[in-house]
Order: sequence, then C-alpha cells, then structure tokens
Amino acid sequence: MNSKFKIQSFVHVRNSKISLNYNILFEDGAEEFKDFIKIAYKALGIDYPKFFKMDNLSKLALIAADVLIQNMENIDENTAIILSNRASSLDTDRKHQESISDIDNYYPSPSVFVYTLPNICIGEICIKHQLFSENSFYIFENFNPNHLWLQSEYLLKTGKANKVICGWVDFDDSNYDAFLYAVEKNGDFDNSIENIKKLYLCQ
Repeated sequence: MNSKFKIQSFVHVRNSKISLNYNILFEDGAEEFKDFIKIAYKALGIDYPKFFKMDNLSKLALIAADVLIQNMENIDENTAIILSNRASSLDTDRKHQESISDIDNYYPSPSVFVYTLPNICIGEICIKHQLFSENSFYIFENFNPNHLWLQSEYLLKTGKANKVICGWVDFDDSNYDAFLYAVEKNGDFDNSIENIKKLYLCQ
C-alpha cells in the first residue's frame, strides 16, 4: 500500500542493547532487566525522577521513546502515540495479585496498582515530553504492522496528529522487547507495512 508519509527513525531495546537506526547506542552485559534498564537510564543521561517508581513496562517504553524523541525534529504536542504488545500489563498484574494474596497485608500497594493498565506507559511518555495528541494501546498475539500502519495513516491523513510514534513494547517475566518508530512527512523509509516488518526484525 502506498503512503505519502515516511518513517523518520526507529529504536530497538532488546537483548541488553539499545539501538537507533541500526546503530547501537548502548550495550551492557547485565542479564537482569532491572539492572540493564537502570544502567541504561544513567548512561543515556535521561532525567525523569519518577522513573525508579515506575513498573517494568513503563521503564521499557520510556527509555525507547526518549531515545526516539531525542532524534526527532520539531516534535510538538500534536504527536500521537500508538503502542501494542502481547502481555498487556501482566507483569504488574502478578505483583498486584501477590500483594492482595499476602495474608499479612490487608491493603494492596497503590504504587503497584496504578500500573495495572498497559496504556499507563503512554501516559508517562506524554507527561515527560508534554504530548497532548491521540494515543492508544492495543493487545495482539504477535507484532501487528498492519494495524500500526492503518492507525498512523489515519491520524496523519485526517490531521489529528503531525507525527505519530508507533510500535511494540512487551514485557513479561523478565522477557522484554521494544520497537518504536516515528512516522511523519519526512524520513528515509516509506511508511509501508513491508518496511515496518523489516525494521522490526532488523536487530
């Protein structure tokens, strides 16, 4: 399918690496996600004090989005975000259930409960970067480039957004995978389903 819009840049966070447009920005040998993401946060010079209180899915999304946004030109509040994954907020849901099941604890933790929806990670990105446009989070069994393409094309063609950040941000039981890309009028790649597939698989 043809599109007049372009993929301007893309980011991967997986296998203890963070890459931007094929170039590795950060790599660490830490096997545990909690160690890797903390080291990456400091190494990349990201400043968001709330980071250490966030759940794993939000930490993953925020790091990926921050790297992408720093590479985008003229980003403004009319930038939409369309994300997806397979596990929803299951990692945090388990922690929430554990806190409820603890017979010595009569009250679940509010700091855990607030992250029991996957779209909360979009909220963290919007707060940090002051984005006020459309946003949605979808759950699919597998990475779904067709849906991301349709959503980004609709938002840009109808003028509901000037730019769209799209992608896949999945975290479940220490397994993590983030792929975000920016769609706008200018860029190196056509915004096509085939290109989205290729870029997702390239790292």
